[in-house]
Amino acid sequence: MSRATAAAGDARDLIRARALELGFDAVGFARAHLAEEARARLARFLADGMHGGMGWMEARAEQRAHPRALWPEAASVISLGLSYAPEDDPLATLAQRDRATVSVYARNRDYHNVVKKRLKALGQWMVQRFKGSDLKVFVDTAPVMEKPLAQAAGLGWQGKHTNLVSRRHGSWLFLGEVFTTLDLAPDEAETDHCGSCDACLRVCPTDAFPAPYRLDARRCISYLTIEHRGPIPEELRARMGNRIYGCDDCLAVCPWNKFARAHSEPAFAPRAELAAPRLADFAALDDPGFRALFAGSPIKRIGRDRFVRNVLVAIGNSGDGALRTVAQGLCEDPDPVVAECARWATERLPA
Repeated sequence: MSRATAAAGDARDLIRARALELGFDAVGFARAHLAEEARARLARFLADGMHGGMGWMEARAEQRAHPRALWPEAASVISLGLSYAPEDDPLATLAQRDRATVSVYARNRDYHNVVKKRLKALGQWMVQRFKGSDLKVFVDTAPVMEKPLAQAAGLGWQGKHTNLVSRRHGSWLFLGEVFTTLDLAPDEAETDHCGSCDACLRVCPTDAFPAPYRLDARRCISYLTIEHRGPIPEELRARMGNRIYGCDDCLAVCPWNKFARAHSEPAFAPRAELAAPRLADFAALDDPGFRALFAGSPIKRIGRDRFVRNVLVAIGNSGDGALRTVAQGLCEDPDPVVAECARWATERLPA
């Protein structure tokens, strides 16, 4: 299908209005092209091996670096943001060592499904409204450099923690994209507003930032608890505290969060059982229990074994002798990674 051209002002205004009606909090337009700086940053990240075990990033690097390599028909990208800014302090449970800390984004429904549903609704409306055009929608699961595209579309900028920062929504935006054959005038790209602040770099428990704007995923707690398979390196375990799924530290300390309003999306409201869950309860989960508890949650995708491995790291860091028996009970777990971590935790806790 050939690219369709829409009256620039009318199409943009109509699309923006419709996206806001569907519940998106931020909308911007960019060319289906990545700036050389973004491509160079990706190439360096991969060349330095900082993607760790995420081989899929390297395997599809060409499509990630060039949006039109992913879909040659794309002329424009509509970048959309949905706020998940928390109402309370997301780091409050870090001091409760017998409890688990779960990343804000994973405390209820899987955001992929929420964002994808709205993107599809927007896409269906666009196809009907702009006859002859075509589009594709993406939410994180395709090789799309969503943060540089969002910056090009004016939604925010990639901060020193490498995540997107918005002057209106802080560090709390879920992103999605509509690739379209419509030739839409781009918005002005957002500029960097980090200034001299380095709070996000200093707060990182595992020193995962070798330099501003550079992340070594191999040391990042989000990577270690979600993407990483196998044993977690022992030298990093003690630094993880009770963070069992993801980490919000670098996001939460960003000064721009003071302008963010708490989200109003019911699907993102914390479930009671994930607000300050007991480590002992999570450690007792078998596979059916894990699947039942996390049905519809992003946590489900890591599986019971990886999840309990993370819980045992937190138990080992708790200093709570009452949890020693819990760890001991998993020392002969059928999964060797879980069993090894249980022995590690047992040895660290007072009898």
